[in-house]
Amino acid sequence: MSVIRPNGTRTLGDLFRDLAEDGVGLFRDEVKLARVELGAIAHSVGVGTGLVATGAVLALLGTLATLVGIALLIGDQWLPADRYWVAALILLVITAGVAVFFAKRGMALVSPRQLTPDQTATTLKEDKEWLKQQMTSGGTSN
Repeated sequence: MSVIRPNGTRTLGDLFRDLAEDGVGLFRDEVKLARVELGAIAHSVGVGTGLVATGAVLALLGTLATLVGIALLIGDQWLPADRYWVAALILLVITAGVAVFFAKRGMALVSPRQLTPDQTATTLKEDKEWLKQQMTSGGTSN
C-alpha cells in the first residue's frame, strides 16, 4: 500500500511497488484466462473428436451393410445356385483393390519426400548466397 504525502504526491519507490503489484496481478489474471480458454478449446476438441469418431463408425457400418446387400444381390441375380460366397469373394477383391489404391496414395502423400519444404529450402539457399555476396562486396548495393 502506497503512502500519499500531505501534498498529494507519492514517492518513486511507491509508484514502482504499485506497478510491480499491478503487473503481477495482471499476469495472474492472464494466466487464469489462458487456462479457461485452453480448457474450453480442449473440451471442444474432445467433443468434436467423439462426434467424428461416431460418424466414422456409422459410415463404416453403413458401408459394410451396403457391401452385404451387394453380395446378396449378386448371389441372387447373377450367380447360379445361390453362390453367395463367390459374390462375397468378388466384393473382397474389389474392395481390397480400392483399399490398396488408397493406401498407396496416402503413403505417397505422407512420405518424407512430400513433407520437405522444398520452396523454403530453395529460398534459404538463395538468401544464403545473397548474404555471402553482400558480405564479400562490403554491403554496397549494385
